Amino acid sequence: MTASRRSMVVLLLLSGAIISLCMGLRQSLGLYMRPMTTDLGISVATFGFSIALQNIVWGISQPLVGALADKHGARPVLIGTALLYSAGLALMIFANSFPGAFQLAGFLAGIGTAGTGFGVLLGTITRATPPDQRSQRVGLVAAAGSLGTFFMAPFGQFMIDGFGWKAAMASYALIAGSVALLSLPIREQPSAGGQATKSTQKLGDALREAFSHRGYVFMTLAFFACGFQLVFLTTHLPAYLQICGVAPGVAASSLALIGLFNTIGTYVFGLLGAKYSQKHLLAMIYGLRTMFIAIFLLV
Repeated sequence: MTASRRSMVVLLLLSGAIISLCMGLRQSLGLYMRPMTTDLGISVATFGFSIALQNIVWGISQPLVGALADKHGARPVLIGTALLYSAGLALMIFANSFPGAFQLAGFLAGIGTAGTGFGVLLGTITRATPPDQRSQRVGLVAAAGSLGTFFMAPFGQFMIDGFGWKAAMASYALIAGSVALLSLPIREQPSAGGQATKSTQKLGDALREAFSHRGYVFMTLAFFACGFQLVFLTTHLPAYLQICGVAPGVAASSLALIGLFNTIGTYVFGLLGAKYSQKHLLAMIYGLRTMFIAIFLLV
């Protein structure tokens, strides 16, 4: 194995692990709704707003975090945002300490998600990968993001049942902080064309170029629908099932299954994207998702 290939393998493995932890933590926070609202005396709306704020900040800060990664490299951005993510989760334990603590926790976790999620790492991988291999490699790493939910949801429920939600949230904060350690070996890879990977394009120019691209605009709208559905399910499904008398472990298993099949689907469609029209595949995915959600509501 050549040095460049070995470096790419390390990048793919570390990227998969980091995204897996980041998304696994984010998509299993709904497990904490019932114990936190009961113990802290806060409303479901307050908890839900914190999760919503996390996702809004994630989206808004993504271009800024991406620009920092382009300018300074992925590693320092990953380390800094991982520590912010950890601080946000830890702050949730002391959410009643001062006014606005819950909202600040969501804000910090949102920036943390922006840095340790898909954008920074997939951008690094994409720049270093030849066009004919990008769909497979991006699909492989993106699949790891959903795999994190498969492991984190049962782990989170186990910690809540055995040690209480505060100890469980503390373990989440430690896991988020460990992403900083995983980021240390990451290096910027040479681009597929053999040139430097750091971009000299200004953020404003990049945003104008992106929003002038019709495909980018439609893709952003599609991701908005995807994120809304996924966050709604992962935030409110566990509490809803418990209200219906279903054991908390079933809720965790439901989130784990969503993560597992999302992992399989992401990888499979990543392979198919190298052979077939990606926009047609994406349309099929959203069509199937709409159909299955409708069936869930009817049943």
